Amino acid sequence: MFELDHIAVACTDLVVGTAAVEAALGVKMHPGGKHDRYGTHNTLLGLGDLYLEVIALDPDATRTRPAWFGLDQFSGAPRLGNWICRTDDFAPHSAVTGPAHALSRGDLSWQITVPDDGSLPFDGAFPTLLQWAAGTIHPATRLPDSGLRLKRFAVSHPGADVLREIVPITDRRVAFVNGIKGFSAIFDGPNGEVTLS
Repeated sequence: MFELDHIAVACTDLVVGTAAVEAALGVKMHPGGKHDRYGTHNTLLGLGDLYLEVIALDPDATRTRPAWFGLDQFSGAPRLGNWICRTDDFAPHSAVTGPAHALSRGDLSWQITVPDDGSLPFDGAFPTLLQWAAGTIHPATRLPDSGLRLKRFAVSHPGADVLREIVPITDRRVAFVNGIKGFSAIFDGPNGEVTLS
């Protein structure tokens, strides 16, 4: 089974993307870090049992392989671009997700699925999969609590009916919707509901 771990806003510039999310949600993002292998950097927001990241290519990075999350092809305004789920077994899904790669940053260690070309399966509608290493403290528990909680995460895709069959997630917050590819997240917070797409 899959467990929702975090959701990602893609952007072409981290400062611009972070500011856009802060304005939309009415909260402050927090510094994340760099992912040297894929040439990216991010900011983070704690959502209780999961977190939100804003991620972009790092203009100062040197890398030898395509970026993950389809960021080499990303353009346009900041928007929800990917969702990431935890799993105990990558093997049944490797034909869709690509191989799992071992990564670390500071005291965080994890494995994550990334196709060799950096693309997103089903245009991102099939989640990226990860497994945190034993003993790793989940990032959501390290972040200040934003007061926001995810209420609904909608995955829109022309193949939504297929995705319902092949994505083994029971989280009732996640919904597959037939339509143009994209994502929408609704959060509950101190000031009521806010939406990010």
